[in-house]
Amino acid sequence: MDPQVIPLDLARMFLGDQPPLFYAEIVIRTLIIYGYALLMIRWIGGRGIAQLSMVEFLLVIALGSAVGDAMFYPDVPLLAAMAVITVVVGVNKVLDRLIVRSDRAKRVLDGRPVALVRDGRILPDAAAHRDLGRAEIKSMLRLAGVANLGELRAAFLEAGGGVSVFRRPHPVPGLSLLPPDHLVNPGPEDARTLAVDGQTCCGLCGALVGAQIIATRAPCPECGGRDWLAPEWPETAQPNR
Repeated sequence: MDPQVIPLDLARMFLGDQPPLFYAEIVIRTLIIYGYALLMIRWIGGRGIAQLSMVEFLLVIALGSAVGDAMFYPDVPLLAAMAVITVVVGVNKVLDRLIVRSDRAKRVLDGRPVALVRDGRILPDAAAHRDLGRAEIKSMLRLAGVANLGELRAAFLEAGGGVSVFRRPHPVPGLSLLPPDHLVNPGPEDARTLAVDGQTCCGLCGALVGAQIIATRAPCPECGGRDWLAPEWPETAQPNR
């Protein structure tokens, strides 16, 4: 039976039950495992570091466990930890080459891109496929440099987690992604205009519909939302008057 643990024992909390010289061993273990793991990561190459697909994410988890345990657990031999790291990196290397050579393997292991925006409108079904909220999609688009949905012909969530955007050659009015309600400290806001030139757009998905839908209180035909905003011209476009 384990000896009774004394609560708030500072010596046990900070020093543990190991002899003081064991901390020198921890330093040596850390340097050896860190250097070996660094060599393995260099061997993986740029692709394994540039993306965090499901395969790379699993690699990070497995390496984190193997590297961390060997650094400070006295009952974990260094050669055993190094063998685990080698096997994990080797399996990742095989899968990496399989992904490069086979589109089918890439789809199975990494997944497929998901269409988020089409013709200036957020696709609710595609967003639900990756458990993404519309606010999160709008945030991702802003990080990609998109200020208005009218700029976009299409946008895709790639398997690696990045967002690729394809802009229209001639932007059209659309839902602005920079309204004051997205800010923590919004400035003074005038009464919102709900329609321009007989059109309004859904504040959730950006679909353009006739302004009469505001008076009828009907939901958005695309996503069912009832929040309406006036479409705005992107800054890069000029209205044809």
